[in-house]
Amino acid sequence: MAIEPLHPDTDTDAADVSAPTTTRGTVLTARGLRTRRRLLDAAETIFAELGYPAASIVKITEQAGCGLGTFYLYFEGKQEIFNEVVVDLNRRVRRAMNDASRAETGRIASERAGFRAFFRFTAEHPALYRIIRQAEFASPDALRLHYAKIVDGYAQGIEEGQQTGEVHRMDPEVVAWALMGIGEIIGMRWVLWPQEEDSAGQAAADIPDHVFDTMMEFIERALAPVDGTGPDDDHR
Repeated sequence: MAIEPLHPDTDTDAADVSAPTTTRGTVLTARGLRTRRRLLDAAETIFAELGYPAASIVKITEQAGCGLGTFYLYFEGKQEIFNEVVVDLNRRVRRAMNDASRAETGRIASERAGFRAFFRFTAEHPALYRIIRQAEFASPDALRLHYAKIVDGYAQGIEEGQQTGEVHRMDPEVVAWALMGIGEIIGMRWVLWPQEEDSAGQAAADIPDHVFDTMMEFIERALAPVDGTGPDDDHR
């Protein structure tokens, strides 16, 4: 998984993706974009439910309600659409967290809003965990890209917090990986697993309040500046 940076790239869409085209290089029409979206949504469902080895293009097209010929207008094969699903999930979770954190003032408030948005996204899209974990074996490059996009933006936000004196001076990249790991494991334990154990298949509305508050207390204590540390001090 992946937890989104609280201060990611200014425009995740512009930074991450060019205009989608067909496999022949033709820019998609509005109708073509809708069809491509259906295929991505269908692939997300199939990969999450069946896993990469058991998933097939036939199952994806059946889920999307289109033919095999249509699939190959947009994607060259199963590997390509899997990679696109990883990129799509990454972009959507980062956008959700970015939108939430930007509405707040101050690093800690942004942290809380960003984590809340991540857990809410995970509850609504459990495929995020399942597909990213599959990528470790199905597409290692896509897995590394997924985490790199998150860490790059997150580390930048940590460094900005250090410059304003809100965050203790330490290696921003290490801090970013550590916080991302906290969010991923907490979300797996208290958001994803309850869904999998629920025989009715009801999605969790959000992480329990006491879990969230404990996690944030831990994070706030870890990030708190050392007494006497100012924006220009360097304790790294």
